[in-house]
Amino acid sequence: MESETEWNFRNNSKTSGIEIIPLNDVSHPIGKSLVWKYDSICLESVKYSCKEGMEQMNSQRAGLTGLRNLGNTCYMNAILQCLCSVPPLVEYFLSGQHKAALRKENGESATAFGCLMSDMWLGEFDCVSPEVFHSVLGKRYPTFSKKTQQDAQEFLICVLNELHEALKKSSSRRCITNAKASSLSETSIITQLFEGQLSYNITCLECKTTTDRPESFTVLSLPIPSKSRCSLQDCLKCFFQQDTLTWNNQIHCSWCGTKQDAAVKATISKAPQIIIFHLKRFEWQGKQERKLSTDICYPLSSLDLSPYTSSLFRQDAEYSLCAVANHSGFLDDGHYTAFCKHSVTKNWYSFDDAQITKIPNSSVQTDTAYLLFYICQGLLCTH
Repeated sequence: MESETEWNFRNNSKTSGIEIIPLNDVSHPIGKSLVWKYDSICLESVKYSCKEGMEQMNSQRAGLTGLRNLGNTCYMNAILQCLCSVPPLVEYFLSGQHKAALRKENGESATAFGCLMSDMWLGEFDCVSPEVFHSVLGKRYPTFSKKTQQDAQEFLICVLNELHEALKKSSSRRCITNAKASSLSETSIITQLFEGQLSYNITCLECKTTTDRPESFTVLSLPIPSKSRCSLQDCLKCFFQQDTLTWNNQIHCSWCGTKQDAAVKATISKAPQIIIFHLKRFEWQGKQERKLSTDICYPLSSLDLSPYTSSLFRQDAEYSLCAVANHSGFLDDGHYTAFCKHSVTKNWYSFDDAQITKIPNSSVQTDTAYLLFYICQGLLCTH
C-alpha cells in the first residue's frame, strides 16, 4: 500500500552533501545569485565572433583550440573544453539551432557560449579568450566574476542552468500520476541531453508502507568508499545501496502519523543521454576540508549502468567516456585541466588552458579525475 510520506532528500544521511541538483534549483547556495536586476548588454555585442555554418571548419584544428587563462579561471576552461567535446551539444550550437530557441530576456550567456564554441571548432586559432562568456556569466553569478579559484562542479551546474534558462520552451504534457490534470514541462537541449531522473523507494520500517519519490538530476555526486584505490562501479554501488534513515533523518510517515525509521533505495528511472559523475574528493574532517587522492578506475567504454536502472531503460544503459575534468593540488591552490576525446578523430587530448597535447588512451586514467562525462553509446552511433 502506498501513502504520502514526507521526506527531505537534502537532510537524509545518504544524500547529505551529495547534491542531486535540478537545473532550476535556486535553493542551492551557488544559485542565490539567480535573483538579479537585469543589466542588459546588446546581444549583438557578443555575436561579433560568431561564424556561420559548420562547413567553415578547418579539420586540422577543429575542436583543438586552447583557452586563455584570465586569472585563476582554469576551472572554467576545463569545463568549457568538456562541454565542447559533447558531440550532440556541439552540433546543436554549430548548426545555429540555438538561435531559434534563444529567449531574448536572458539569452546573453547562451549567445556568448555559442560564439565561443564556434571559435573553438572553426579551427582558425590555436587559442581564444573566453573573456566575453566569463563576463556575461559573471553578471548572473557574481562568485565567478572574481579572479579566484572556484569549484568546477559548481561552475558546471551554473552553466547548464544558464543555458537551460536561455533555451527552454514550455509544453503541456499529461501527468502520468494524475490523469485529471496536465502539467507544464520546460525542455531545452540541456534537459534533453543531461537531465535524468532518480526514483527513491521509501519504506517505513514500522508499517511497511512504501512510496516512490522522483528526483531530477544533471550531475550525480558519488561518494568515494576507499582512501587508496577503488573503481567507479564501487562508487556507484555505494551511492545506490539501500540506506536506513534513523534519528534526525527519520521520515514522517502519514500512515503512522509520527516520525519513523525508513529504508531508502534509489534507482535511475530515466537515464540521461549524457551522464556526469562528480567524484566527491573533498570532505570535511572536523573543521578542515581535505582532499581524497583515491585512485579511481573508470572505463573508457562500455560503462554498464543497468544494475542501477529500472528495467524500462536497461537496453540503452551502456556509456562511453567523452571527457574528464581533473583537479590537482588542494582546494584553494589547485589547478584544473581536461581530457577530451575528439569526436571526429577519436583521439584523446589534454587541455591545460592554452596548451593542448595529444595523449594515449592509457593516460586518460588518472587519480586527479574530478568530473567524468559519459555519453550513451547508442547516441554515439548517430554522431
